[in-house]
Amino acid sequence: MPDGTGPVPGPDGAPRCPWALSAPEYVAYHDEEWGRPVHGDDALYERLSLEAFQSGLSWITILRRREGFRAAFAGFEIAKVARFTDADRERLLADTGIIRNRAKIDATLANARVLAEWAPGELDALVWSHAPGPDARPAPRTLGDVPAVTPESTALAKALKKRGLRFVGPTTAYALMQACGLVDDHLAGCVARRRP
Repeated sequence: MPDGTGPVPGPDGAPRCPWALSAPEYVAYHDEEWGRPVHGDDALYERLSLEAFQSGLSWITILRRREGFRAAFAGFEIAKVARFTDADRERLLADTGIIRNRAKIDATLANARVLAEWAPGELDALVWSHAPGPDARPAPRTLGDVPAVTPESTALAKALKKRGLRFVGPTTAYALMQACGLVDDHLAGCVARRRP
C-alpha cells in the first residue's frame, strides 16, 4: 500500500486507515482496540508479548492466533506465566496454535519472571510514563506520516531493557505505544480517531 494513502472507505462506507481493510479481523481490531488506552500490568504484558511475536510477521498472523496465545500463556497472567516450567516451555514449542519461535517464547517466559518481581502497577506506570503529550505531533494524514520509531519509543525500549526485559526494541516499543493508546496514529479523518 503506498505511503501517500489516506483514509479509505470501509465495508460500511466509513473512512478508515487503509491497513485495516484487508481482512475482517483487521477491521474489528482497528475499530475496537488499536489506539485505545490499555492499562493493567497483565494487559500490557500481553500486548508487549504479542508485539514481540509479531516481529518479522504480519499482524494478521498474530490476530488469528490470539486466542491460541492466550490459552498457551495462561491468559498472559504474569504470576502464572512466571511459574512456567521447562515442561511448559516444551509444550509451547510444540503448540501449533501459536508462533513456535524459540527466542520469542523464551523472551516471553523470561519477561514474566522479571515482571513478577515488580510491584503491582509498576509496568503500567513505566509504560505510560513514556506517552508523549497529546499535541506532540499533528494527526498523521497518510501512512507515510506514521513513524516506525520515535524518541519516546526509543526511551521506552531502553527503560524496559534496563529493567531486564527482552525482545523490546524501539520498533516493538512503538508498536506497543500505538496498540495501547499511548499515541493515536489513526489517520486524520479516520472514523476511529479519538475526538478531542
